[in-house]
Amino acid sequence: MADQLDEDQIAEFKEAFSLFDKDGNGCITTKELGTVMRSLGQNPTEAELQDMINEVDADGNGTVDFPEFLGLMARRMRDSDSEEELREAFRVFDKDQNGFITAAELRHVMANLGERLTDAEVGEMVREADVDGDGRINYDEFVKVMVAKRRNKRAEERPGRGKKKPAGPSTDAGKRPQKCAIL
Repeated sequence: MADQLDEDQIAEFKEAFSLFDKDGNGCITTKELGTVMRSLGQNPTEAELQDMINEVDADGNGTVDFPEFLGLMARRMRDSDSEEELREAFRVFDKDQNGFITAAELRHVMANLGERLTDAEVGEMVREADVDGDGRINYDEFVKVMVAKRRNKRAEERPGRGKKKPAGPSTDAGKRPQKCAIL
């Protein structure tokens, strides 16, 4: 995944990472991760940071090495591209640009895509997405449905996902694992 980054991005990430790698051993603590990301213009929420930390720090040792950090940043960059794609997709469906997708707009776009839907199918799609029950889909509702569908698709593509990686070599209390000492 980090191979999707160009040399300038990698250099920028390395510089930011190094600023917070106080002892130069190639690792930052998970607490410092948010600070590093904010210095790079990313603004993860506490929940997003915790998800990232849980994903990367499988052995629970409290550190993130540079290759793990690059993988996180590549994902964040891809996700921000996806966010723009979602905005564009919403604009395609929202024909009158009023901030809502109606059943008629949904039917029209789907027909243009070659999907002839019945009224019942369109109604079901709107009901599935329409959290506030106003009969229309706003942008937040659209994003929730699209993100959930993407998450389900990824889960189907990677059935072994979710298993914890085996813990790395054991370390004495207070020492960092060997993987961080070499970069």
